[in-house]
Amino acid sequence: MQTIPTTHYTKSGDVHIAYQVVGEGPTDLVLVPGWVSNVECFWEEPRCAGFLRSLAAFSRLIVFDKRGTGLSDRVAYMPSLETRMDDLRAVLAAVGSQRAVLCGYSEGGPMCALFAATYPARTAGLVMLGSYASRAWRADAPWGRTAQQMEQFNRSCEEQWGAPLAIERIMPSVAQDESVRRWWGRFLRMSASPAAVVALNTMNHEIDVRPVLGSVQAPVLVLHARGDQQVDVRHGRELATLLPRARYVELVGEDHAPWLTNAEQIVREIETLIAAIGEPDEPERVLATVLFSDIVGSTERAIELGDRAWRELLNRHHQIVRQALQRFRGREVDTAGDGFFATFDGPARAVRCAASMVEALRAIGVEVRIGLHTGECETVSGKVAGIAVHIGARVSATARPGEVFVTGTVKDLVAGSGLRFEDRGDCVLKGLPDAWHLYAVDLSSAV
Repeated sequence: MQTIPTTHYTKSGDVHIAYQVVGEGPTDLVLVPGWVSNVECFWEEPRCAGFLRSLAAFSRLIVFDKRGTGLSDRVAYMPSLETRMDDLRAVLAAVGSQRAVLCGYSEGGPMCALFAATYPARTAGLVMLGSYASRAWRADAPWGRTAQQMEQFNRSCEEQWGAPLAIERIMPSVAQDESVRRWWGRFLRMSASPAAVVALNTMNHEIDVRPVLGSVQAPVLVLHARGDQQVDVRHGRELATLLPRARYVELVGEDHAPWLTNAEQIVREIETLIAAIGEPDEPERVLATVLFSDIVGSTERAIELGDRAWRELLNRHHQIVRQALQRFRGREVDTAGDGFFATFDGPARAVRCAASMVEALRAIGVEVRIGLHTGECETVSGKVAGIAVHIGARVSATARPGEVFVTGTVKDLVAGSGLRFEDRGDCVLKGLPDAWHLYAVDLSSAV
């Protein structure tokens, strides 16, 4: 029996993340697991271990357990994609990786795509393996999973966790092999608890990264088995159409697990992608969440208070806003009179920052309105510009006093964060084409 690689830990916030590093290749390859994982149990199944060692033969392979699963700290909630990106950055920092190829299989894919769009300078390449942009049923994607199917699967997880659940769909080629069945049941038990996996399933059902895929600048490899019974192949085909630099390879067979029928071809395709990666260019575009705020009725308030009192109140306003930006890792871009323009590398942090600002400013008698949007921004001399900035400003102008409005893109990206929203319907934003679906943040869920 081959030796299992050493498991290490690093902290992401207050949570310990378990990871392993295998191989000494010139390129860092991060394998982001699907549904659930356990970095040590992976090596107990010979075919899975062989797959990992093949990847490590030409790379420095980095594998980790997402928080709440495997050997990482168990948590009382399932993390959002944004929190998982923080965990990935913590692992990369721990191993000294500045730039890596990200390989996300199954539900690991959406986070990798969001990371690639948000941190283009740190992403050398992207592999989406048996993955998807949005798992839920839509009118234009009838192959997606309905809410009823999701609820039924959750019931199965609660009732049958510990058995080789869903092995017939995930690994049909070996589903009748008793040794594999025993390993898969143990793998699931060692990867998550029944309650955790139900929370994870529910969060994954809400994820939709389609709006941000166009911002991925790295070369992309999309691999999907034609007969995949767990994630329909049409999800892979959709990814290939939405990712600008994607090369799509449709694999034969029905296995969803990458270490079975198509393992050798998958390894070859990933090695080919890595071999073709050139020197990095300085990114001119980046995915960001923009925040715009302004004081409601500022002119009337200034006249009411007089110049000196208004100036003092405005200084206090600026201090509160800047404290909130610092707390939630926002970056102040511009300040014009009584308004702020800031950017964030995570939409949930931006929403919580906005809610914090509303509450803190209300305490000193100041009402603000805030708008948020996540989109691709151009970076010019440290400043950001582009259509996403204009959208954020227009969303802010639409909000009522004391409200935080967000676009549907922000809402879709914060699944699993615990944030709640009130649907405000479609709205025409001044100077922008089409109608935009907007939501008001339930402030009680964000502070």
